[in-house]
Amino acid sequence: MSKVFAVISGKGGVGKTTTSANLSIATAKEGKKTVVVDFDLGQRNLDMILGLENRVVYDITHVMDEEANLKQALIKDKNIDNLYFLAASQTKDKSVLNEEKVEKLINMLKDEGFEFIFLDSPAGIESGFEHTILFADSAIVVVNPEVSSIRDSDKVIGLVDAKSKKAKEGKSVKKYLIINRINPELIAKGEMLQSEDILEILSIPLLGKVPEDQKVIDASNKGKPVILNPDSLAGRAYERIGKRLCGEDIPFEDVESIKNKGFLSKLAGIFK
Repeated sequence: MSKVFAVISGKGGVGKTTTSANLSIATAKEGKKTVVVDFDLGQRNLDMILGLENRVVYDITHVMDEEANLKQALIKDKNIDNLYFLAASQTKDKSVLNEEKVEKLINMLKDEGFEFIFLDSPAGIESGFEHTILFADSAIVVVNPEVSSIRDSDKVIGLVDAKSKKAKEGKSVKKYLIINRINPELIAKGEMLQSEDILEILSIPLLGKVPEDQKVIDASNKGKPVILNPDSLAGRAYERIGKRLCGEDIPFEDVESIKNKGFLSKLAGIFK
């Protein structure tokens, strides 16, 4: 059975696209047939993070407008079994999307046998965002431990409850929280919110906590997702999140305490 996840955020720059890329790899590594779809029309970046930009021929709009079939547009990752990618258009904007086209695309992906379908939403609350959440079974909300990020995410959570098809039918849309770029030093100084405070404000279940990690930037620049680096704390965090999505009971590690930072660094080194 297919699970459709909209990966969303209230503002840009919180690591939403990086999260989409790494979670899709995480579930594929767990043996799940997975596709990640870039819904950020006109500003696609997911292809570069995945290192697949040179293989894009057809994109999401070609499929929706029947200028190419789904098999032509899907890019299968050469190095990761079970992982596929569908690119956004660089030349068309979000105005080309409509409910009928999006529903048809989602149904085609389900018919293709994908168990996990990740939709990487554009930031904000424009039409691209609304079409991304429309047919989602669940929403993964990505935040940074900052007041502005939390405030904006609270708004998009409300939109999921108001504008998704499930919500309109009186059904519940599951929502999960990923706290990204956690910095223990800033938390200790009171310059960054603790996870307990964020959970109290947003009131949705925690899916994972991802520590600040310079290796994420390095990975994005190289087109090699950080989850593939066994020496990365963030990569290990994404692996744990992927296992949770696949139903495993994985405990949450303490990535917020300064006293544990050195231990976690050593732990990551074990998996080189």
